[in-house]
Amino acid sequence: MSHKAWMKTVPTENCDVLMTFPDSTDDHTLLWLLNHIRLGIPELIVQVRHHRHTRVYAFFLTATYESLLRGADELGLRKPVKAEFGGGTRGFSCEEDFIYENIDNELGFFSSQERQSIIRYWLENLRAKQGESLHNIHFLEGQPIIPELAARGVIQQLFPLHEQRILKRLMKSWVQAVCEAQPLDDICDYFGVKIAMYFAWLGFYTSAMVYPAVFGSILYTFTDSDQTSQDISCVVFAIFNVIWATLFLEEWKRRGAEFAYKWGTLDTPAESLEEPRPQFRGSKRISPVTSAEEFYYPPWKRLLFQSLVSLPVCLACLTLVFLLMLACFQLQELVLSIQELPRVLRFLPKIILAVIVTACDELYKKVALWLNDMGAL
Repeated sequence: MSHKAWMKTVPTENCDVLMTFPDSTDDHTLLWLLNHIRLGIPELIVQVRHHRHTRVYAFFLTATYESLLRGADELGLRKPVKAEFGGGTRGFSCEEDFIYENIDNELGFFSSQERQSIIRYWLENLRAKQGESLHNIHFLEGQPIIPELAARGVIQQLFPLHEQRILKRLMKSWVQAVCEAQPLDDICDYFGVKIAMYFAWLGFYTSAMVYPAVFGSILYTFTDSDQTSQDISCVVFAIFNVIWATLFLEEWKRRGAEFAYKWGTLDTPAESLEEPRPQFRGSKRISPVTSAEEFYYPPWKRLLFQSLVSLPVCLACLTLVFLLMLACFQLQELVLSIQELPRVLRFLPKIILAVIVTACDELYKKVALWLNDMGAL
């Protein structure tokens, strides 16, 4: 079931995050998960919807403004502070909520991205109790439930919903705008700091590339055709690139720090240890460090798989690519040696090579995912 089908066929005004299930999901699974969400995350408002054409169930998830404030406190979400209290940004605190700008505006205090981040934070921290299980899925004590069910295919999709009003505004001010500065603050409010920082860097990099492009064009125009002049031009252009790259990196450090301070991530503490991948499998054991139950996979088994499977498969893929490339080159020489062939057929080897590269790319992507999952056991 696609994202667009849900967005177009079901009202989404009271929904921030959508959770969908395969059409084969039984009622016991839905009720089990619904009960855990309502008991484990009482702040969430869950609506169960059913798509009449595909017979797929979905949970529409949202929360009240008061619950979101408490979630922002738990998450440490940084919000702008009023000028009379020092300005800048600070981690949100319910005890001092009066110091934050726009706190009285229930519709505008949180952006859609912030609302969705809080709800995703709650969902990803829904933990299993000791001995809990769902069908053939047995959870460890304290294991996150939602990521595990998503990895097992019980949950088909879990994604935030877009706001068409804001998307249309960004379409006009960002996508369709020509020779105008990117609306980075609007991008940050809607997509988050990581996405905004990426496009800030991309815009800065694109602008910075103008200097070597202009200098290189001028140098190429005034360079004579003799070998000595070309060698001197290459050396000059190389020196210019070294200086340009150094200045580019230093300037971006400064610009990036400005954005980080502006968006409240300059002094963000390092992320804590992440949870194990939901796809991780192994035997249960008691951790010698924390004395808690955990999944364990012996390192010698992983090394054995890498030596006997991963390495031979990678070598076979490289060999296949090399042989196919040589075959295309030989075919190219053969075609060029036959003068009677039409001009169109002379491009046939290049077309075949392009098709082979595309096909191999799809094949190797699947092989890489399989090796990654097997190697992560």
